[in-house]
Amino acid sequence: MNTNNYYNEFSDSYIKDTFNCDMFLQYQFFLKYLPKDNNTILDLGFGSARDMLYFKSLGFSVYGIDPCLNFYKHALELGLDNIYNIDANQLDFNNLFTGIWACASLLHVQENTLKEVFIKCYKALKPGGILYCSFKYGDFIGIKNGRYFIYLTEESIKKYLDLTGFKIIDTLITTDVRKNRSNEKWLNVILKKD
Repeated sequence: MNTNNYYNEFSDSYIKDTFNCDMFLQYQFFLKYLPKDNNTILDLGFGSARDMLYFKSLGFSVYGIDPCLNFYKHALELGLDNIYNIDANQLDFNNLFTGIWACASLLHVQENTLKEVFIKCYKALKPGGILYCSFKYGDFIGIKNGRYFIYLTEESIKKYLDLTGFKIIDTLITTDVRKNRSNEKWLNVILKKD
């Protein structure tokens, strides 16, 4: 089973498990660095659409991509627009976004294409724009529970950013916000396009 098939099969339970999670700390970490003008945000891998709805409620213009057809249909049912049923490797925007929110999504990108995806994100951002991304914390790469994962640390992420143009602005280690997952650590990173 590949990662996208997993999410299509278990989309209902994933939405139920994640839709009401408290993301206040991560939102504040992102918004603190987001430039204050012309804010257009891309939610890269929107999943349950929880974060798209939050940013839209704050008045942002929000776009979203997700390769899971069931997540895409769910977002349509919630009345969201500017959404695309594509994966991160198909990202093709140019200087459009002030911020990209990639919460628990880039950790499913294959290791050999992760740098290329960072370059696509860089291209999609306006100058001065930021990318928030989060990865499970550690050094695992491979299949776990039917999905592909890449875990990263403050040091190991650097090799995927080399020559992308991004600069690391800040990092934050948090615990998993889902019920019964508080023993899992996450690496949260703010990257900036000059």
